[in-house]
Amino acid sequence: GSQNPTTYSFTAARTGDITAWFTGTTASYTESLGLLINGVATGITGLNNKTSAYGDKLVLGHANAGDSLVFFTHVATTNRTYYSDKARNADGVNHIFSANYAGDARVPAGIFVAFEDLWNGGDFNYFDETFVFANVTSSVPEPASWAMMIAGIAMVGLARRRRQISVA
Repeated sequence: GSQNPTTYSFTAARTGDITAWFTGTTASYTESLGLLINGVATGITGLNNKTSAYGDKLVLGHANAGDSLVFFTHVATTNRTYYSDKARNADGVNHIFSANYAGDARVPAGIFVAFEDLWNGGDFNYFDETFVFANVTSSVPEPASWAMMIAGIAMVGLARRRRQISVA
């Protein structure tokens, strides 16, 4: 695989608890989840990938609407921590993939975040430890929004090109 080029930022959707649901692991390493709110660790970690079951949940802390959220996985096996904000990662690599999650019988709808747990991105599979978060919004545009934005840029470029041709 290759590095996920998408940069994500997360904020609290409303004032209240930030809750995580464990949705799986493919990691051989032992790791657990934590959260920074406005750059400060809540001190709450858990959902260890070796002891958690699908649908287990953990309240990571209480946030105010609009607070900046940075999720992290601490890899106990290598004593490394990887953040959802790649600028905080010592290797400068994006260690997450994120998408909207529709929900199921055991995990509610929310924001899905999957971590890559290897230094420099390793195999870039982004499914070493996965979670769904409630009360979280992500600033990443949906694919339909990207398509509309690209189409809009193309239309502006086409209009500019036509204007240049008619002026010439």
